[in-house]
Amino acid sequence: MARRSRWKAYQDKLIYRLFTGLGRVVRLLSRKQFEWIAFRIGDFLYDIVRVRRGVVRQNLAAAFPDKELKERRRIGRQVYRNMSVSLLEILRIPMVENAEDANELIDIDLSEFIAATKEQGKGGILLSAHFGNWELAGVCIGLLGLPMTVVAKRLRNKLIDQEINRIRKIRGNDVLYKRQALRDGLRLLKNGGVLTILGDQSDPDMVFVTDFLGRPASFFQGPAFLALKAQVPVFLIMTRRQPGGKYLMELKEIKTSDLSFSKASIQELTLRYIAQLEHYIRTYPEEWFWLHNRWKRSV
Repeated sequence: MARRSRWKAYQDKLIYRLFTGLGRVVRLLSRKQFEWIAFRIGDFLYDIVRVRRGVVRQNLAAAFPDKELKERRRIGRQVYRNMSVSLLEILRIPMVENAEDANELIDIDLSEFIAATKEQGKGGILLSAHFGNWELAGVCIGLLGLPMTVVAKRLRNKLIDQEINRIRKIRGNDVLYKRQALRDGLRLLKNGGVLTILGDQSDPDMVFVTDFLGRPASFFQGPAFLALKAQVPVFLIMTRRQPGGKYLMELKEIKTSDLSFSKASIQELTLRYIAQLEHYIRTYPEEWFWLHNRWKRSV
């Protein structure tokens, strides 16, 4: 047991050093150079290493049975390329130092969200997904005058977890682990804070199951619970890559005015944002993280 523990610690430290070393290299490159490298990494992972390629193909086939095989394969390859670009972009986040840098990376209009939250003396929830580069989006939004608290899952590699959280916090945002989200998240929202949650994650307890991309899937109802309990607006925020590498961030308020804090309303709000998430994923499938075995807890 002790030997296994030492080996795990050695592995974690090695991966951490590779991760931080890659970050130093990537920050020396131009955008054109690092995107070229990212595409080659994506192709290597898809064609040679085949990391979770079977899962990706199975997921795409289930979600898009009407698409031709050639088109699904094209989407699959682009998923790996986008994933690799996103990883290298995360490593370059320390280069994003101010609002001017953020505006060079993203196009976004926060006025509607600010009008519904800050100007009303309220907190608010930004609900997103493993779509586009969600980590870069959070940092840029913080630099543009809307600092937030990100709900995150603790990573198994503690060193990588600490480094990712350092990057998340580098420009004024904060991090809340999922186990703290209900209690501390509710307090934050009632005090006027902004909470960012990825709404496409599965619930291991299978409390709430609904159709998602053609198959039954479990969902956490935490975002809906928090929004209705704290009586704050919920906005979907989706980030997609445009030609040239700049991101477009689209915000859309999810209606809650007809809902109350009840089990039925929590389920209804959950269904509303799931429908919006699915719309974006079906419209821009290359942007979603299909490598995740999202339906392993399906009934």
